[in-house]
Amino acid sequence: MLCVIACFVTAYFAKDLILPVLLGFLLALTLSPVARGMARMGIPSGVSAVLLVGTAGAMIFVLVGLSANTISSWSNELQTMGAQIQSRLAGMADTVETVRETTEQVEKISKGGEDDPQRVVVEQPGLLSSAMNAGVTLGGTIAVMLVLALFLLASGNLFYVKLVQSFQTFTGKKRALAAVYDVERRVSRYLLTITLINAGLGLCVGSFLYLLGLPGAYIFGIAAFLLNFLPYIGGVIGSVIVGAYAIITFDTVGYALLAPLGYQALTTIEGQFITPWLVGRRLNMNTVAVFLTVVFWGWLWGIAGALIAVPFLVVFKVVCENVEALHLIGNFLDSSEQRMETAMNEPEP
Repeated sequence: MLCVIACFVTAYFAKDLILPVLLGFLLALTLSPVARGMARMGIPSGVSAVLLVGTAGAMIFVLVGLSANTISSWSNELQTMGAQIQSRLAGMADTVETVRETTEQVEKISKGGEDDPQRVVVEQPGLLSSAMNAGVTLGGTIAVMLVLALFLLASGNLFYVKLVQSFQTFTGKKRALAAVYDVERRVSRYLLTITLINAGLGLCVGSFLYLLGLPGAYIFGIAAFLLNFLPYIGGVIGSVIVGAYAIITFDTVGYALLAPLGYQALTTIEGQFITPWLVGRRLNMNTVAVFLTVVFWGWLWGIAGALIAVPFLVVFKVVCENVEALHLIGNFLDSSEQRMETAMNEPEP
């Protein structure tokens, strides 16, 4: 238990180092099926790695470049947007203001009319300084992620060879190689499929909002792509953001509500039909485990931790299923009832 706590404390303070490394491994796993397909076509692993990582890097920087100006303009208008939302939702705002004033009066009565103590206000860094620091951190994370993924894909089977060489017996070598190949195959297919599904969802959301007449629809498409890595939570967050922006953009609240309703409808169709059909039931995750993992990594690493929580949990689950000593943990992470029935029907030794 102390070792586990120490690992998480280290992860909290070493976020800037561990996060890009973890993202690099996940990117390499996502692109590994494509790299193996190119290897079967006779393309060297180094060439395929440069092509794949270069394409991924170009797409990332294009998306960041397209989004930067719009997000920057929105950040400068946050106060104006808040005032517009309050004016559109005047009835609800009046109710909230009444509750706030009543709460303040109760607090004054409970203090017995004493004067408020002096408060020390810590001056926060400016918006430009915060944006520059965030940009530098994001750029460094993306650079380390791409370089590490490039090296991992270019190395080919080097890590598998080293792993096999570390075992002394032929049986151990065979089991280790089979387990590693199974982990890579299942995780890479899952990550690649989920990434493509999320990209399709982002395209559909962006197109729907564009046809609805919402400015900056492509920004919300990118946000839908990223937020969909958060099961159950991402769709709700995206709907709220889209709804708030639609309220201050369109003339009537009724028409503005079409944006979040359409967003939620698309995410529901994706979550209930498309993903189960394409991904299948082999990597079904326990809902409680997924929710707690997202909450925990979101608390530990913020938004970045919440986005990579589920892919990381999938990798951990597949590893547990291939390591006999961790089968119990893998069983708890699985949502299938078939495993429980199999365990109940097993004869006692």
